[in-house]
Amino acid sequence: MTTEDFSKANYTAIISDLHLCEAEPVHPKYPLWKKFKTKEFFFDDDFEGFLKLISSKANGERIELVLNGDIFDFDSVTSYPKDAVYKISWLEKIRGMKPREERSLYKIDRIVDDHPLFFSALSEFIKAGNRAVFVMGNHDVELHYKSVQKSLLNSLRLTPDLEDRVRFNEWFYISNQDTLIEHGNQYDPYCVYDDPINPFVKGYNYHYIKLPFGNLASRYIMNGMGFFNPHFDSNYIMGIKEYVRIFFKYMLKAQPFLVISWFMGSVWTLFYTVKDQFAEPLKNPLKTEERVNEIATKANATPRQVRELKELFVENSSRDPMLIMKELWLDRAFLIMFSFYLVYLLFSILKSIFDISLFWSLIPLMFLFPFFLFYSKSIVSHVSGYKEPDEKILAIAGHISAVSRIVFGHTHIPRHEMIGGIEHLNSGTWSPGYLDIECTKPIDLKNFVWISPSEHEGKRNAELVKYKNLHGVK
Repeated sequence: MTTEDFSKANYTAIISDLHLCEAEPVHPKYPLWKKFKTKEFFFDDDFEGFLKLISSKANGERIELVLNGDIFDFDSVTSYPKDAVYKISWLEKIRGMKPREERSLYKIDRIVDDHPLFFSALSEFIKAGNRAVFVMGNHDVELHYKSVQKSLLNSLRLTPDLEDRVRFNEWFYISNQDTLIEHGNQYDPYCVYDDPINPFVKGYNYHYIKLPFGNLASRYIMNGMGFFNPHFDSNYIMGIKEYVRIFFKYMLKAQPFLVISWFMGSVWTLFYTVKDQFAEPLKNPLKTEERVNEIATKANATPRQVRELKELFVENSSRDPMLIMKELWLDRAFLIMFSFYLVYLLFSILKSIFDISLFWSLIPLMFLFPFFLFYSKSIVSHVSGYKEPDEKILAIAGHISAVSRIVFGHTHIPRHEMIGGIEHLNSGTWSPGYLDIECTKPIDLKNFVWISPSEHEGKRNAELVKYKNLHGVK
């Protein structure tokens, strides 16, 4: 275990949801295809400026930098090694490789190769006497692999003693005994990771990571629909009229069979969501206590706090296939397809008996249309409902960890408020989220949480800060 003392901190900076990924080559014919993912929208220089800014704010004192989940987006890496010694399926080649160790190692290496400034800036920051804590989120759960962590450490080019200043935490971290820091996906049923204590499940002669539903949807749907930006909900969750408008404006020539891409992506998402529920966890009962103690030590917590915080996890939505089908719109798609099939079958029989035209089948379909419309209107998505903090969870988590301040990420919504007796902050996102496909209307980006000593001895104040540029903040 590290010899670096992580239990005390005067200055703490918290950022989350950077979603660093590989660089998308500019499409020669359709430049708007995954434009948000091209090097044009990398913010490595801003990250370097951010580190310089907080260093100046700390007046030369040591800083604790907490990278609070989704720093890396493994799910959006769609390239694959052409000379791989392992078999890569056709689906992996078009939607991204599965979360197996050798594949995850390739992904982190691709991210590192495409972001040299980010890692060199972080390296210099650590060499200056500061420390870094990586708290895993849902899009970077593949950091659970020790080889992936080691590859990331190697990219920082630190000496063994300086590597002690870097930690990888499974899902939470307690800073200075006054602040609980979590990514927050464990309270979102669509993104909850079942068991970070035992993160792997068994495959046939291999082990892998069971991804949450949200990750699978990002991988199998969003990776195949490159005009939609996954970093901002309104860019891909909209009404029928808006879908039709942007389809004819942007996608008709580039992706005329978009509906098929969506349908097959949704089917694959549903298939792997259900399939993974039958995967057997990889556990060693003789090392369970050792594992809990390790997590507790890295998080500045006790083993009891680890177990109690784990009990707060919400129920995984992946255990309800019908709910998943509704969120994917597959229930409506299957209902329409089944109705068309029944009507066609009925009128095929009638045609063979009475020699009538199949065009008459349009009449019952017209009568069914109001039913389809009514059913569709009755379905309400619950995904966005989990973007609001839960007062009960905050209160219990604060009580368990003996803190009065909790910092989340995950929702991409920056906020600072008192909820009951808990000071709640969300660091928002640094990801390339835009309101439009042309990437000209950025959302409120690049916020961070800054915790510093207060006038009262032994106390610290927290503030939500918006990074502006090298010269200051607003």
